[in-house]
Amino acid sequence: MTIEEIKHYLPHRYPFLLIDRVTEFEKDKRIVALKGVTANEPFFPGHFPHYHVMPGVLIVEAMAQAAAVLSLRSLGQANDGKWVYYFVGIDGARFKKPVVPGDLLVLEVTQGRVARGLGKFIGVARVNGAVVAEAEMMCALREIPGK
Repeated sequence: MTIEEIKHYLPHRYPFLLIDRVTEFEKDKRIVALKGVTANEPFFPGHFPHYHVMPGVLIVEAMAQAAAVLSLRSLGQANDGKWVYYFVGIDGARFKKPVVPGDLLVLEVTQGRVARGLGKFIGVARVNGAVVAEAEMMCALREIPGK
């Protein structure tokens, strides 16, 4: 999937759209997405000025965005402005290595149990094949009030 196809499912836009491409998709099972980390990321001037490191919370957010694309594309639910896919829980988040400018972040997310609009996912982020972060996530598809 291209960035334009990703935007068909996610409401996120610059600077908070954190996946650039989807390279693998298995309906209701798994997704592999990419995030090219550049020196121009808006968070680097403050994290850290002397040694740029992508914040771990944004790596987990990127995994959650990949989970949302997996779930929404599997459901055939486009971003119509009436629904939002909330990130509602994180368990077991671990950060193994820093992610720095020039890294290609490979995000693999596997879907677990899904029921009543709640989904559990396992995310693993890698750079050059090495695990840099992992987390269990819970997300919820909810209608936006008044839409």
